[in-house]
Amino acid sequence: MPVAAMSDALPDAPAPATSHTETYGLIAGNGQFPFYVLEGARAAGVRMVVAAIREETAPDIDRTGVKVEWCGLGQLGKMIRFFRREGVRRAIMAGQVKHRQIFSGALPDWRMATMLLKLARNNTDSLLGAVVAELAADGIELVDSTLFVPHLLAPAGVLTKRRPTARERADIDYGLEVAQVIAGLDLGQTIVVRNRAVVAVEAMEGTDAAILRAGELAHRRELTVVKVAKPQQDMRFDVPVIGRATIETMLTAGATALAVTAGKTLIFDRDAVIALANRHKLTILGIPPTPQPHDHTDS
Repeated sequence: MPVAAMSDALPDAPAPATSHTETYGLIAGNGQFPFYVLEGARAAGVRMVVAAIREETAPDIDRTGVKVEWCGLGQLGKMIRFFRREGVRRAIMAGQVKHRQIFSGALPDWRMATMLLKLARNNTDSLLGAVVAELAADGIELVDSTLFVPHLLAPAGVLTKRRPTARERADIDYGLEVAQVIAGLDLGQTIVVRNRAVVAVEAMEGTDAAILRAGELAHRRELTVVKVAKPQQDMRFDVPVIGRATIETMLTAGATALAVTAGKTLIFDRDAVIALANRHKLTILGIPPTPQPHDHTDS
């Protein structure tokens, strides 16, 4: 999806305060997120170069008018060398890298292999944290992935015409308790609930697959989807995302309600998402995040 084609889809928002002489690096995964970040940086007058992941990034990234370097999933050294050549001192990670890619057998370069050998575990937080450390070792700071797109974060409150029913609200309240525990264990950020019982928990398959599995288990009857940020969500990576595909999947699965963490969940194509939900009488609710004693965002 070329950046130019997305300008009409983005809500108006004030440009973030940044240095217009600074070059940012974008580590682009799959989906729309990298394109939104490029559009936001362009609106702010910021030059950005892209390290595209060959196994994940959409080919359209080559048509955005910015400099792109294609790197294999295991080519961490190549990506860092590219950023250093371009004078990058701050980088943004945007777009999912599917968890199953961890086990894809991609051949790591020396830099990646050395990093992997140091890991005590191969979960998302450990892997991404190690990448952050490698970037920092070369003077590159990974910053908040929503820096150029704060207007895409979900607001608090009911976002649709219909409010949650008493049954849906009870499922949301119950689901939030369970989902916070699951997310805190770095297992997944989405659970699907019916009558205060967990029907499905997201793992490596992703949100949509978990919702569809719940629909099959519950015979597509009145499911509630709860998608949360981690208790100490690091806004530099793995930020929860919903979009039109989320709503379409809910419709297929028979889900009627969706709750997300306000201020820490991105909504892509928000107007289209809400219009689709309203058309099918779904409800979407933004829940304020639970305060944490050491809430980590961008450090």
